[in-house]
Amino acid sequence: MKIDLIAGARPNFMKIAAIIHAIGQSEAYQNQKLSFRLVHTGQHYDKNMSAQFFSQLQIPQPDVNLGAGGGTQAEQTAKIMLGYEKLLMQSPCDLTLVVGDVTSTMACAIVAKKLHIKVAHVEAGIRSWDMSMPEEINRMVTDSITDYFFTTTLLADQNLRKSGIPEERIFRVGNVMIDTLLANRSKFKAPPIWGAQNLTEKGYLVMTLHRPANVDDATTLQKMITAVMQYSRSLPVIWPIHPRSRKAFEKLEAQYENLFLVDPLGYLEFNFLVERAKAVVTDSGGITEETTVMGIPCMTLRDNTERPETVELGTNELLGTDPDAIAPAMDKLFEGNWKQGSIPELWDGRAAGRIVQIIENNLIHNLNIS
Repeated sequence: MKIDLIAGARPNFMKIAAIIHAIGQSEAYQNQKLSFRLVHTGQHYDKNMSAQFFSQLQIPQPDVNLGAGGGTQAEQTAKIMLGYEKLLMQSPCDLTLVVGDVTSTMACAIVAKKLHIKVAHVEAGIRSWDMSMPEEINRMVTDSITDYFFTTTLLADQNLRKSGIPEERIFRVGNVMIDTLLANRSKFKAPPIWGAQNLTEKGYLVMTLHRPANVDDATTLQKMITAVMQYSRSLPVIWPIHPRSRKAFEKLEAQYENLFLVDPLGYLEFNFLVERAKAVVTDSGGITEETTVMGIPCMTLRDNTERPETVELGTNELLGTDPDAIAPAMDKLFEGNWKQGSIPELWDGRAAGRIVQIIENNLIHNLNIS
């Protein structure tokens, strides 16, 4: 059985890494009944957001790079689809496995399905119900054509059932991103900013902002950053800044004494900072999962989340997009009243192993592949 593993953007690599390692340890792989082809769509092409992950997470170099970076979302989707269709026409696979909710996820799922190749979706069923988010469209389109659903939580299962997905196609396995986090936690290493600013454990905040709703409007962006800086009790705020966000921030021509911008960090360096931070301020979804597992207070500057378990069980609080919500959250943090949180079921570092076992025990037989 030949599986295409699709990766294109930074979060994909974290998830694919765990699956690659689990495949390599499987009996089917050892007996040559299972093989994989790593397809890098090229959606992200910044070195620190893509290539560095191969070495840090011990992922083999891609078998194929579609080189689809740049352009609008429609242009990028089209380039990925054209590239992947050409690849499958020349060399088909038995199963296309996509992860997460980026453009590559949706584009490759559509291509595979139209060529009558089965599709498996890792991290299926999560929903924000916010159709203004491109990721939500990607999730819903992908899940509408997926054959095998690998989910992170009971809520994701329920979302799929409500949409009419049969029980026998849903497999709750846990969170592969957490597999990668736990496997690499002992390898975290300090980035240059750690020594350059003499940072100390719990003596700084980490901030990430990249969503269009937060960074595209100059007034909104400035109000949010000003609120974070005003109520951070003079602690350094470290912002590993996405190129899109940097362009927006530079237009403000604003200066904040305790705000330190750094280029996008490698996986090991970024999580070194997160693990030792007083708190994280973010509009990312994946980071809320990592802070929950590491027990780090997290403030999410969004009106909704596709990962409600990080709020209901974990250390995350959904503040919304009103900058006025930042002050009381910071007060709670510095007064020592932030919730402790707990780790969701099956977020134990073994999700990828469960996925590969299901492929071995169920899918190879179901697809009649020797």
